[in-house]
Amino acid sequence: MGNYSVPKPNQSDKNVIPFIPDGEFYFTKGVEAYQKQKFELSLKWFRKALSEKPDHPLYQCQMSIVYTEIGSYHKANQLLTRVLTAYGEEYIDCYYLIANNYAHLGLLQDAIKYAELYLDKDPEGDFAEEAIELITVLDFEEDEEDDDWALDEEDEVLIYQETVFYHLEREEWQEAIALLEEMIALFPDFPQARHEYHYALFFAGETVEAIDLEEKYVQDHPETLNSYMNLAIFYYHTNKKAKFDQIVTMLQNIYPVHEQQKLRMATTFTQIGFYEEALLRFKLLHKSRLKGHPSYYRWFSTCYYFVGNEEKAEAIWLEGCKEHTILTKQLRPWKRDKLI
Repeated sequence: MGNYSVPKPNQSDKNVIPFIPDGEFYFTKGVEAYQKQKFELSLKWFRKALSEKPDHPLYQCQMSIVYTEIGSYHKANQLLTRVLTAYGEEYIDCYYLIANNYAHLGLLQDAIKYAELYLDKDPEGDFAEEAIELITVLDFEEDEEDDDWALDEEDEVLIYQETVFYHLEREEWQEAIALLEEMIALFPDFPQARHEYHYALFFAGETVEAIDLEEKYVQDHPETLNSYMNLAIFYYHTNKKAKFDQIVTMLQNIYPVHEQQKLRMATTFTQIGFYEEALLRFKLLHKSRLKGHPSYYRWFSTCYYFVGNEEKAEAIWLEGCKEHTILTKQLRPWKRDKLI
C-alpha cells in the first residue's frame, strides 16, 4: 500500500479551500455563453450574477445586450435606464445602446434623441460613428413622428406596447383593441398604435371601418410604410384587386432598414400569398434579434410550406414552439381555413 495514510477525520478539510461562486464567476460564464451565441444560457448566468450584485452596472449592461440580440428591446432598455439613473455619466455608452433599441422598436424620435445625447456627451466615443450613421438613417426615414415626447412618458408607452404585442401575437383582438384605444387617447401622436388598432379591428370583423381609417391616415401621411402594409393585407382579404396590385408593386421595391419593419414586410408578403418574395425577405433578417417574436416562426414556416418545403416548414414551426408556448396552442397557419 506504500506510504499512503488515511487522513484523520476533518484533517482534509483544513487543506481544502471551498469554492463559492460569486457574481464575477457568474458574469464570466454569462459572457462565455453570449460569445457562443447561447443567449438563453447567457441570460441565466447574468441573472445569477445580478442576484449576487443587483445594482452592478456592468452586469446590467451586458445583460441588456443579450436582450437586444433576442429581440427583447423593451427589457434591454429597462436595464440600461436603471444604469443611467444610478450611474449617469460613468456609463455614457448606454445612451447609444438605448438609441439602437428604440430604432428597432420603430420609435424613431426617441432613437434620434438618445443618439444625439450620446454624441453630445462623448463625441469621440466608441459608438460615435454608429450614432452618426443611425441619426442619418433615421432622419431620412422619419416621416410622421415629429412629436417632441417627454422622456418620462416613454416608460408608460413601452408598458402599453409590450401588453398590446402580447395580445396581438395571440390574436386576442378585442383585448388588443381596448388597450390600443387607451393608447391613442393618451398618446395621440404615437402613430404605431393607430396602425395596430386598424389591424386588430380588421381581424375582429370590423373590416370596413379598419380600411376607412387606414385609407384616411395614409392620405394625411402618404409616406407611412405601415399603412401600405396594412392596406395590402386588407385589400387582399376583401378582393380589392386594383388597389391591391398597386400597393404590392410599390412594396416590392421597398427594403426597410430596421429589423422590426423588415419582419413586418416579410410577414405581410406571407399573408398576401407572395411566398417566394416573403421567403427572400425572411432570409434577410437577423434571427437572433427576432427570437422574441412568435410571428417570426409562424410566418417563416408558412413560407416554406407553400413553396413546397414541408420538412423545413415543420422544423421551423417546432423550433418556434420551443421558444414560445403560445404556438403549441395554435394550429399551423397552413392548416387554417384562411391565413391572417
